[in-house]
Parts: sequence; C-alpha cells; structure tokens
Amino acid sequence: MRSSLWAASVLCATALSAPTYSTSAAARSVEMRVLSGYFQLLGRKVQDEKNMAQAPVCNMNNAVMPIASPTSLPPPSTGLTLKHVAIGRGTQNYSCRANETAAPVALGAVATLYNASCVAAIYPDLLSVLPNVALQFELTDIDQATLSPSNLAISGHHYFSNLTTPIFNLSTTAMDLGFATCAKNNSVAAPAGEPTGQDDEGFGAVTWLKLLTRGGATGNLKEVYRVNTAGGKPPTTCAGMPATFEVEYAAEYWFYAS
Repeated sequence: MRSSLWAASVLCATALSAPTYSTSAAARSVEMRVLSGYFQLLGRKVQDEKNMAQAPVCNMNNAVMPIASPTSLPPPSTGLTLKHVAIGRGTQNYSCRANETAAPVALGAVATLYNASCVAAIYPDLLSVLPNVALQFELTDIDQATLSPSNLAISGHHYFSNLTTPIFNLSTTAMDLGFATCAKNNSVAAPAGEPTGQDDEGFGAVTWLKLLTRGGATGNLKEVYRVNTAGGKPPTTCAGMPATFEVEYAAEYWFYAS
C-alpha cells in the first residue's frame, strides 16, 4: 500500500463537524499547546514527503508497539503478527452507588475505533500524540465518522458485554478484520507524564492492558493491547459524584493475530 502526501490528505483534514472546546482561558491554552505541537509535527512530515523520491509504504512490519516504563506488559506471543492498529476514543464508565468514601466501580467502556495502521507503520511519532490530541476535542457523538482532528475512518467498536468482558468488533462496513470477546491477561500503570484528561485536568490515564481473546474470536485475533492511554481515570472517591458517570479517554489499540 503506497501513500502520496498521505500525511497531508489523511491527518490534516478537519473533523466532520466543528469541534467543541472548553471555554476557560486555561483550558484553551492547553488545547492550543497540544494542537500546535501536533500540527507542527504534521507539517514537518508533509515537507519531508515532498522531498522523497517515492511515497512511503504502509508496511505493518515496520510498526513497533510502545512499551510502558519502568514496568512493561508481556510481549505478544510467539507466532503472532500485527493485524491492526486503532485509536480508540470514547468513555470509561463508573458507578458510585456506595457511600461517598468508597472508590468508584468500573462499569466498562464504550469507544469507537479508528484505523491508524498506516500511521503506526509510517509515522510512529504522530501516532504517539494522537490519543492526547483526540482527547482535546469533545465527543459530539460516540460514533463520529472520523477522528477529530484527523480524518482517520472508523474501523470498529469497543464495548463490554458485562463488567469484566471487553469486546472488539472489527467487522464493520469499512473493514472485516474480526470480532473478539476478551479477558484481561496483564496490566501496568500508565507511565508518568501521560495525559491525565482533557485540558490537563483529570485524575490520570487508565492502565495499559494486555488482553487475550476467548473462544469464538474470528479473524484469527488472539491478543489485544491498550497502550498510550490519555485520561479515563475516575476520582479516588465517590465524594460529590453522581450514581453513574463517564470519563472521556483515548488510547492506542494493537491487535495481533495468528
């Protein structure tokens, strides 16, 4: 798969609808800093492509999944190959039905997955900032057609069938990469410095995960990783929180198949 000025055509496009920003001056300052850094990096990529003898090739063998530090998730199992990379954008969901001193209870997550495979293969430095950049734009719809501010298209959906069972549906009208019910295999805390939430306000980035698919998965999907998380953590206690609430987040999802 070849790409001619791919960065300009895919990543520079604006969202399908006008983005919603926070209104405070401090929040706007953070958003502008994050977005300015993103577009400066993007501009350098576009200029570099203009000077290339040929367009870059989307070779998934060149994509390298990030690892957390100081502790890392176990690597993909021997014999598996990278099948897909997506940016997930949605909400982590919580319950606060106990007393105010209790910690919120996780109710799972809902997210739309956007195809970032070629970004991972060609521009890993751009990929690494996309979760934080995407988080700066309010969700106008959980199923937005493209990921703000890029033009990455939907490749699937992520949700939970119960409190402990994440599901990934990559069999969409745009792609047919498989469907998987998963179980958690391992987790590590997000590295220090990961985006805590929108406008740098929030309670932290959710953990990085390694998931194993359960029986019945299609598309030969075997393992799923959640890395480079941005936001999603709840407050430490339920003080002042409603019975149920959502915390917006974004993350990279890496899918490995046999």
